[in-house]
Amino acid sequence: MKSQRGFTLLELLVATTIMGIAVVGLLSSLTTSMRNASRVTDADRASAVARSKMEELVADPMLPFQGELDGAFDASSGWRATTGPFEMPPKAGPGTLIVQHIGLVVWWEAGGVHHEFPLETYRMAEIPRQQVAP
Repeated sequence: MKSQRGFTLLELLVATTIMGIAVVGLLSSLTTSMRNASRVTDADRASAVARSKMEELVADPMLPFQGELDGAFDASSGWRATTGPFEMPPKAGPGTLIVQHIGLVVWWEAGGVHHEFPLETYRMAEIPRQQVAP
C-alpha cells in the first residue's frame, strides 16, 4: 500500500484562514503603532520647542517682572508665558533679588484637537525700581 503525500484541500483552507487572521492582527497593530509614533513625534517636537522658548525667556533681561506674554509660531501653534515672584524675603523692596517663577505653555492644533505642553522654571531676578513689593 502506497502512502500519499501532500495536504488535503481542507488542511489548505484551515492554514490559509489562520494566516489571514494573523496578517490582519499584525496590520492592525502596525496601524496603531504608526498612530502612536505620530503622537510621540508631535510631543517630542513640542518639548524641544518649549525648551528652546523657555531658554529664550530665562535669558531675556527685558522679561517683565510680573505679567503675561504670548506669541505664535505659525497659524496652528503658539505659546503663553506667565512671570511673577515665587519667593520674596519680608520687606523686599526695589533692587532686592528674589526667585521669579516662569510658566510656559506651548500649544498646537493637530487633527482638529488642541494640545498643550506645559513647562516651568525659576530664576533669580531683581525687583524693578518702579515696582514696590506688597
